[in-house]
Amino acid sequence: MLMDIFEFAMQMEKDGEEYYRDLAGKMKNDGVKRILNMLADDEVKHYNIVSAMRKGAPEMPDSPVLKNSKNVFEQIKENRINLEFEDSHRDALKKALEVEERSESFYREKEDEVDNDAHKQLFKKLADEERRHVHLIDHMIEFMMKPETWLDDAEFSNLEEY
Repeated sequence: MLMDIFEFAMQMEKDGEEYYRDLAGKMKNDGVKRILNMLADDEVKHYNIVSAMRKGAPEMPDSPVLKNSKNVFEQIKENRINLEFEDSHRDALKKALEVEERSESFYREKEDEVDNDAHKQLFKKLADEERRHVHLIDHMIEFMMKPETWLDDAEFSNLEEY
């Protein structure tokens, strides 16, 4: 049973990485590209963690993606370059949001199903990471809807709350 969980989770993370890298390649705004590549890098870390879980119980460091994204949004605010986004970009992020929500649910379910305490803790941490991704992507969608207004109103402080 656990082998199937690991295989499925690893494929899910690999697919997420590919999706974010592909989407980043379509963006004109360098800051948004960087955030999407940071999300892809997180998916690679998650893949490696799940892969290591198969062999034991690895440590899972916290991801700096929210803090780093806050810095990127501050740079975007200063530069205000390439702030026009296509509907297809927002739609792609909405799809990513749904995938992250499903990933969070998957890890929460697996946390409840496994007996190994170390695996439970790692599934919980992975679910929490996915929750932070949901929060970040939600902010990115808001930003793409009205970039000028969002940048002027945003304090970025709530990115680190999750």
